[in-house]
Amino acid sequence: MPILAVNKRARFDYEILEKLEAGLVLSGAEVKSVRQGSASLKGAFVSFRGKEAFLTNATIPRYRFSNPELPYDASSSRKLLLRKKEIAYLTGKKSEEGLTIVPLSLYTSGRTIKVGLGVGRGKKQRDKRETIKRRDVHRELRRKMKGQ
Repeated sequence: MPILAVNKRARFDYEILEKLEAGLVLSGAEVKSVRQGSASLKGAFVSFRGKEAFLTNATIPRYRFSNPELPYDASSSRKLLLRKKEIAYLTGKKSEEGLTIVPLSLYTSGRTIKVGLGVGRGKKQRDKRETIKRRDVHRELRRKMKGQ
């Protein structure tokens, strides 16, 4: 299960309460581009239109060897493959105050490309400072242990 792209900012900005997995509808050239590792989830989020879920604002650049004359939008919305119950559950969570659905990672599962989704609550500024402080303390401890 190689990880192809990670949304590092999501874990910093949100406290992840639950995790889900969804399939992603991509064209052949987009699959090749993602497998090369050129996809980015920075600033991406999940939106709902009707009874369907979409990955919005994720960037998948044009595959190098694809036809450059064809029109292509790198940050277009891509449909997520979820069951009806999962979509109903996620829309309910999104309607709750303070909760949002964010993509955490893109990875392969067999031959398919999956998106790891997280239901998250936004962190306050003090929580972010606490996370930075904890990370710095761990880094210093590792340096001291390595130096001995």
